[in-house]
Amino acid sequence: MKAVRSIHVSEPDLSDLERSYVLDAFDSTWISSTGDYVRDFEREFAKLSGTEFAISCCNGTAALHLAYLGLGLGPGDEVILPDLTYVATANALLYLGAKPVFADCDAGTWNVCPDSVRRMMTPQTRAIVAVHFLGTPCDLAALRTIADDCGVALIEDAAEAHGSSFDGRRVGSWGTVSTFSFYGNKTITTGEGGMVCTSDPAIAERVRTLRGQAALVDRPYWFDEVGYNYRLTNLACAIGLAQVERFEELKAKRIRVRGWYERAIRDAELPLALQDAPVGADVVPWMVGVVLSADSPVGRDELMRRLASEGIETRPFFHPLHALPMYRRAKTDGGCPMSAQVGARGLMLPTHTKLSESDVRQIVECVGRQVRDRAAATMTAGG
Repeated sequence: MKAVRSIHVSEPDLSDLERSYVLDAFDSTWISSTGDYVRDFEREFAKLSGTEFAISCCNGTAALHLAYLGLGLGPGDEVILPDLTYVATANALLYLGAKPVFADCDAGTWNVCPDSVRRMMTPQTRAIVAVHFLGTPCDLAALRTIADDCGVALIEDAAEAHGSSFDGRRVGSWGTVSTFSFYGNKTITTGEGGMVCTSDPAIAERVRTLRGQAALVDRPYWFDEVGYNYRLTNLACAIGLAQVERFEELKAKRIRVRGWYERAIRDAELPLALQDAPVGADVVPWMVGVVLSADSPVGRDELMRRLASEGIETRPFFHPLHALPMYRRAKTDGGCPMSAQVGARGLMLPTHTKLSESDVRQIVECVGRQVRDRAAATMTAGG
């Protein structure tokens, strides 16, 4: 049975407010990296993240690069980060000559395991990166304690976790510096874009300088170091400001979608697990992820192909970074066996604000049908 319509894994939620702000920015002729919307978006996003400063930039990878630069990371510095994350978290360290060190993930939350982080600490460690996988906060209290005990910086890669909280504090406010992405599939989007957040004025000033080619304010076209052209446009920030102003609406819709999935999956008794959240976490889900059990009759990749044949788009979890060619010699916590398991069995289900409860039921019913069909086929072949 074919799906009535294609169900995309993600769709942006844009309204008349975004349209009106973009047209206003267009009509103002301030369409590059200077304008009121840049200022207002940065101010309002700082409030959302619970930090003093927010510096916009062209994408989430640029935000990571700037954050690492702002902390002064460089050649030989070791930085511990989760093995199960998007490649940009590690790549931006290589830009500086720093050394990524991979910690294993927790079996339930799929976030970095604090015990694994502590095991990987060395005298060369300069920072820990907490990545909030799929929008679920890490155990920030534990990671903050490790960072403080060892005298290193805590960095939050909150690319997927806009507005999530831990122990009543927004993600982004726990680290010395934090980063966000506004790619088209994110909870808050500007199409492409990123943000560096911090409450440290020296880091904020450093990031702001490097973002704009390290230009000196009081000496036009004079540069005394290498900077980067990482600025975000006023047009993009117009979209971003509208998204921030609509955040409570976007948050409520995503939480509702996750609730539909939780009920449908529980009722269907499928061989898969949903993501756990640490005690004290308030999750704004970016994507609803599931991990197939080891004894599932259908494998992850086969299930994705079968879902696609019925018009349901999904995404696999990220490959563990230690498996990628450029990171095979990096230090890991015993090969990070849990991240290898989760990465091989995990997939992201369609998650966006335009889904209906019937869409979610259709997706879960389709998963159940594929599991049963594969189980039946296996039994027939074995019989």
